[in-house]
Amino acid sequence: MIHSILDTDAYKLSMQKAVFQLFPDVDAKFELVNRGKTKFPAGFARHLSNLVYDMGKLALTYEEAEFLHENCPYLGRAYIDFLKGYRFDSSEVTVAQVGSNLSVTISGPWYRTILWEVPLMAVISELYFRMTKQTGETWPVVLQKAQDKGNLMRANGLKVADFGTRRRFSHLNQYNVVDTLRIFGKEALVGTSNVYIAMQLEIKPIGTMAHEWIQFHAAKYGFERANVMAMENWAKVYRGDLGIVLTDTFTTKDFFRVFDMFYAKLFDGVRHDSGDPFEFGEKVIAHYKKLGIDPTNKVIIFSDGLTVEKAVEIAKAFAGRIKVSFGIGTSLSNDVGVKPLNIVIKMFAAMIDDTEDRWIDTIKLSDVEGKHTGKPEKINLCKETLGV
Repeated sequence: MIHSILDTDAYKLSMQKAVFQLFPDVDAKFELVNRGKTKFPAGFARHLSNLVYDMGKLALTYEEAEFLHENCPYLGRAYIDFLKGYRFDSSEVTVAQVGSNLSVTISGPWYRTILWEVPLMAVISELYFRMTKQTGETWPVVLQKAQDKGNLMRANGLKVADFGTRRRFSHLNQYNVVDTLRIFGKEALVGTSNVYIAMQLEIKPIGTMAHEWIQFHAAKYGFERANVMAMENWAKVYRGDLGIVLTDTFTTKDFFRVFDMFYAKLFDGVRHDSGDPFEFGEKVIAHYKKLGIDPTNKVIIFSDGLTVEKAVEIAKAFAGRIKVSFGIGTSLSNDVGVKPLNIVIKMFAAMIDDTEDRWIDTIKLSDVEGKHTGKPEKINLCKETLGV
């Protein structure tokens, strides 16, 4: 089900480079969160464990390394050489099942375990549909939907990237949908988060950072300095490349508290991943104006559970006021007539100093309560500390 080490989202590679460069001694723990309360069929954990073991056979090929050199120069030669030697280690993943409840935990050096999340979620999703014998709609129906979406994207002048790896129906479906969007959406499809599919279809791999980058910085530096230190360290590694910053790890309200003129000028724009997109856009524009920055020179990447139709509404609302682009995931890669899984894998703890052997709990305090992750007492402490 996973065809390459690059069958993952680009932000995992960019974060892995940053972790390898700045925090090589940190350990991390991740857990599966079954938001949708999906009931998994008998024997699911056994099949999943076999697939996890098989991922250890994957290795970066010469052609894949050349693609990274040519299309992701910000990753640098040293990191790509490291990736050539990287192998998934199944001992880092623990899979268990009690009845229909599935448990997945990942633990080990952060610079290694960071790559498990996306392909593991993709495998869980595809395996679930195979084992429950949900075949979805016929190819003509699926591809007609993709064609219609591509036409709608192009007709409305959208800029859209496929963000659908984690909850895709299958690798083949994601590939075919992106290929159809590439043909019918033309310049409206700006790329895909899936690096392997980007290489196969000769389009741009897109991604910067995810919540775990900022979650870790809260564990190391405290909630009040998490966003600042996450931006500082990102800039230290990428020196102006990959200049989109994620806003909602500890609520957008707290993010704006520290997103002063320095950072607002340093970063190209922000990514929206929870809460009302229209309210968010208005707040971003107002914040830039308050700082004396022309919002039309900045960009918002909207990526929270979007459809193409919703993206059209958002684009119209902010036309001429700020640049907008869209990362659309599940409604592209899993629009086949089945109910997509509502699952995530999130960082739950980090060991900052292995000499102390002390795990520090990590949380995500989203703009939407249903997206909070972590222990309730730590979430409450974060709210109290930040006054949100």
